[in-house]
Amino acid sequence: MVAVTAMREFHAGLPDFPACPQNSWQAELDLHFDTVGGRTRLAQRRHKGPLMVQRPFHPEADGTCHVYVLHPPGGVAGGDRLTMDFRIGSGARAVLTTPAATKFYRSGGLPSRQTSSIAVAADGVCEYLPQETIVFDDAQAELETSITLEPGASYVGWDIVCLGRPASGDGFCSGSVTQRVTLLRDGRPLWIERAHLTGHSPALAAPHGLAGQTVFATMIHAGGRSELSADLVRRAIGDRGTGQFSVSELEHVVVCRYLGGRATECKALFTLAWDALRQARQGKPAMAPRVWST
Repeated sequence: MVAVTAMREFHAGLPDFPACPQNSWQAELDLHFDTVGGRTRLAQRRHKGPLMVQRPFHPEADGTCHVYVLHPPGGVAGGDRLTMDFRIGSGARAVLTTPAATKFYRSGGLPSRQTSSIAVAADGVCEYLPQETIVFDDAQAELETSITLEPGASYVGWDIVCLGRPASGDGFCSGSVTQRVTLLRDGRPLWIERAHLTGHSPALAAPHGLAGQTVFATMIHAGGRSELSADLVRRAIGDRGTGQFSVSELEHVVVCRYLGGRATECKALFTLAWDALRQARQGKPAMAPRVWST
């Protein structure tokens, strides 16, 4: 029996991702983490095009490896494709983040795609915590994240999506954003979610959709069953924030949601949730990557 399968579709007729145009810029990044001498090491790295990493950091006593994924152009244009493949070896622990927001610019009708594939071996831990994704007006953004877990593996990750740039007076009136997230353990789905929004969709304003808000986000934690996890997160969040925050305890997954108008507030709330779950599941507090403070 499927443990958990959740699907959300904001717009009927969810499209398939089309092929990448031949004249577009394609960037690839492959990272493999293994445990060596009690510490997690970046054992292999390969990159093509403008995707790369800085040197790995080890700020935690247990040897967890922190890595920052860099995209030097700073934005994704029409037809571009970013492909990332992260493999976490048995017993290895890695925190992956980005130094800045990912920006999907006006595309001129060509789709831009970012694909992240994450495989975590037995007893490994992957914490994938990128900064927000900003989708500009008239962008055609396609986001896909696929996670596979072996027995005993843990994963926590979030996606924070910002539509337009309201602070600059730029809305999201045209274009589209398509998002897919798939989480499997031992080949069985724990969480499957799809979303598709267009600039003219009634779901942007509808109460059952975004209710006029511009930032929507999901945080997923899979790492063993605990009936107290949702309560721990609720106590950590309290009455903080002006946006809408929720947490659900499912059979094998804890899911946090945010809907509001500020990506900084969303990340702050998700960080509190991450800290509560990390202490409960790993016995240590969250350690925010240093790049978040620069």
